[in-house]
Amino acid sequence: MGRIGIIGGSGLYDIEGLKGAKKINVTTPFGRPSDAFVMGSLEGSEIVFLPRHGVGHRISPSEINYRANIYGMKKLGVERIISVSACGSLKEEIRPLDFVIVDQFVDRTNQARQMSFFKNGIVAHLVFAHPVCGELSALLYEGAKRLHISAHKGGTYINMEGPAFSTLAESNLYRSWNIDIIGMTNIAEAKLAREAEICYATLAAVTDYDCWHPQHESVTIDMVIESLGKNINNAKMMIREVIKNIPSQRQCACKDALKYAIVTDRKSIPAKVKKDLGIIIGKYL
Repeated sequence: MGRIGIIGGSGLYDIEGLKGAKKINVTTPFGRPSDAFVMGSLEGSEIVFLPRHGVGHRISPSEINYRANIYGMKKLGVERIISVSACGSLKEEIRPLDFVIVDQFVDRTNQARQMSFFKNGIVAHLVFAHPVCGELSALLYEGAKRLHISAHKGGTYINMEGPAFSTLAESNLYRSWNIDIIGMTNIAEAKLAREAEICYATLAAVTDYDCWHPQHESVTIDMVIESLGKNINNAKMMIREVIKNIPSQRQCACKDALKYAIVTDRKSIPAKVKKDLGIIIGKYL
């Protein structure tokens, strides 16, 4: 079985209990990842952990080097990624301290982030109708049920730019679109993971009601951190539960996502691109 990647969001900067934990600095053609990767063993599986915002939470959502982060995971042999992320709720029934196992995304970042490995002489068009791995997402939901943790199966995550939170008008607009939750990071990770043929699932920890809720004060970072702190232990419990139940072989389509996606004539792909993306496209050249 390939390694399991965990990307920690706000409040989740390490994973306790990793056996043989060691830090690894990974070089990539796309620059520096958010921090050193931490490798170790958890529940009998090899784990690769990365704090999305860096230790000390020093990198803004808009400044994260998403390509380097996902490339680094691929380089370290990761086949599945569980992304833990703070989010705001846009629906009454999705309460703070709940989890949402996301199954759809809407992008409102206006391409402010680098979200594709396929540039500079190579073009690939991947199927992205279902942007998360159904197999991995189902394992997260089943794990939450076994642990009696409140989790919603499915939900649409709108990825705003940030780092400021929404205006009231924006929050109400997204509610009129029937969006479930709002965050600042996961769409880029999901797209890049699909390109890298890595299974990807979002475990979204609800910290607040954004600013639309008339009976709740406007969201502040203190509210977010307080709520997320309460939910971190549940997130870690769910991760352990999922890891114990992940099958050794992947049966999903994620593992072959690039099979028919690269449209560039192989002879026309620049040598540097072939070298840089070798760990991603090598088997198709």
